[in-house]
Amino acid sequence: MSTVVPGPWGEAWLSQPRFDRYLAECRSDRELALATYEWNLRLGHAVLRDAAHFEVALRNAYDSAITARWSGSAHWLTDATSPVQTPLWRQSHGRQVDINRRNRDEIADAVTRAGGANSTSGQVVAELSFGFWRHLADTGHERAVWVPLLHHAWPSGTSRVQIDAATRAINSSRNRAAHCEPMFAITGSRSVLSVYATIINLLTMLNPELASYVHQTSQVPALWANRP
Repeated sequence: MSTVVPGPWGEAWLSQPRFDRYLAECRSDRELALATYEWNLRLGHAVLRDAAHFEVALRNAYDSAITARWSGSAHWLTDATSPVQTPLWRQSHGRQVDINRRNRDEIADAVTRAGGANSTSGQVVAELSFGFWRHLADTGHERAVWVPLLHHAWPSGTSRVQIDAATRAINSSRNRAAHCEPMFAITGSRSVLSVYATIINLLTMLNPELASYVHQTSQVPALWANRP
């Protein structure tokens, strides 16, 4: 535990509402509140590490599954006839929305970041966000992407609905960790230990050896068990 008792600089640093959240959790013990914040930060870093390993495995598995079945003249990410590029209209709040507009914008940005016209498909894949890959398995892309292409990345019979829910939980936890939010405050399927188990479960489906490696080297369970 920290031996530093933060004075008013604690509130100036974290903001009054955020520091108050830790004080409330620690029965107004300022020393314990600081120690808990530092522990939460380490826990978040551990979550980010595991989520990063999963993200890389997911994007490469998805790219491989789609590339193996794509017959367009260009890579499936940039081909204008690709199901992630062509307009895909869905009903949303009483109006028709092209849910691939965001995909096109993100892919175009990724191409620019990767070096423009001279970029390789691998460079573009690496520039795309976790959210891009997660959305490929959402409800709106079921018929266009999941059924003909994406389900091949997973074992036979895998539920798209379950993959969508699981990757949403991982993405949510990852984002909270990245913004230094209190990880201990999440409950249910998005709690730290639940998300850790979800990462291991999904990696076991994608790459069992990698799942074993992440399980053996993750700091999440030990950090969770050693809260100040």
